Amino acid sequence: MFAKQKEAKSESDFEVSVPNNHYGEDVETTVVQQHDEVFGDIKEDGPNYRNVGWLGATVLILKSQIGLGVLSLPSALATLGIVPGILCLVGIAAIMTWSGYVVGQVKMRHRQVYSVVDIGEVMFGRIGREVFAAIYCIFMIFVVGSAIVGASIGLNAISLHATCTAVFVAVCAIVGFILASIRTLGNISWLGWVGLISMLSAIITLTISVGVQDRPAEAPQVGPYDSGFRVIGHPSFVEASTAISSLILAYAGVPTYISIISEMRDPRMYNRAMFTAQSLITAVYIAIGTVVYYFCGEYVATPALGSAGVLMKRICYGLALPGLYVTVTIYLHLPAKYLFLRLMKGSRHLTSNSVVHWSVWLGCTGTCAALAYIIASAIPIFGGLVGIIGALFGTFLCIMVMSAVWLCDNNWGRDYSQGTGIKKLLIIFNVFLVVLSAYLIVSGTYGSVQGIIDSYRAGGGTSAWTCADNSNST
Repeated sequence: MFAKQKEAKSESDFEVSVPNNHYGEDVETTVVQQHDEVFGDIKEDGPNYRNVGWLGATVLILKSQIGLGVLSLPSALATLGIVPGILCLVGIAAIMTWSGYVVGQVKMRHRQVYSVVDIGEVMFGRIGREVFAAIYCIFMIFVVGSAIVGASIGLNAISLHATCTAVFVAVCAIVGFILASIRTLGNISWLGWVGLISMLSAIITLTISVGVQDRPAEAPQVGPYDSGFRVIGHPSFVEASTAISSLILAYAGVPTYISIISEMRDPRMYNRAMFTAQSLITAVYIAIGTVVYYFCGEYVATPALGSAGVLMKRICYGLALPGLYVTVTIYLHLPAKYLFLRLMKGSRHLTSNSVVHWSVWLGCTGTCAALAYIIASAIPIFGGLVGIIGALFGTFLCIMVMSAVWLCDNNWGRDYSQGTGIKKLLIIFNVFLVVLSAYLIVSGTYGSVQGIIDSYRAGGGTSAWTCADNSNST
């Protein structure tokens, strides 16, 4: 059971610490702008970790979602069929919105929480902290790895495979390291705008392109052809599991919401930002996924930006590349920030500009970037990598953990017998989500792993640390 939290101070409270001096002499003063339960005393001469407004939070939430997921949506709809695909998409959107709402509740009750790791500690103590730390960091770094793969595909497409793919992967990892080393989300939020505009421009351009073309670029260019558009698909178990996992990853930014609300100037504005972002994301996903699949059918590429022919593929990836880099930046920044906070907790260097501060911070971002580079090089299959991240990590962190923490925080064992009708329905709903997520973890992981194995076995399948062009997969 959660311990009762201290009543939080008003977000407008500021503390100023000035030494007494009865002789009128000039003395060095330390001005503490605000005390935060995560970052400690936020000082004038150090980084301001509480500087994200609600609009900036909306953009960061949007960018944490619209990155990888939108590029795999048309392919998932092609597997499931348009009707089951849209129904699954809307259902997952509703579940993830509930999870996002739970994030706000948890943060307001437990102000020391900065990431999923802290939720694990609140629920299960030190053991929970260590287990959740491993899962959280692996998830975030795997997402970075898949974003690096996506960015390397973009560089290959734009340059017509001007050099070895392994070089492009390394370049993307280095760029991500540099951008992720910006210390606060408040200073990264402007990159969120760049990334959001970049990705939306690319997918809108793609949508228009496939709509005006006579037929998909990968379809037979002469004679009649069947696009393969299906109202209801007939996928195998492996194919359906991988497709659903891809849809889950399209909304798997929920773990980032905890860090975003923690760096907001006024966390009470979080729900406005979250509901706005989720509504926009779902509208964009349905519109883009439906249109691209309708016009491309079974000839849709994975990632989807390669569906409109060589020229438009180069244009679309040119527009999307900044957005892919921003995805790398956000998902690389957050696990590095967690490691940094853990290493520097209680130290005066946490909110200073000292050499120790910068050395530890750059060491954290560099380590995470190196691990993401290894993953991107070892599993350079975009679809399979996206599927396994969504199934194994996204489902656990975004659905199972959030439902479990709500149950624990609301005394579910006692409240079911004593609570109101609405409370009982919410308890049943969250228990159902825990069971559903357990099933999706097993089925989705099996399907994604099997898909990766099949790709390696296939003739011409992409291999680890490859120099081959990875922008021509469909």
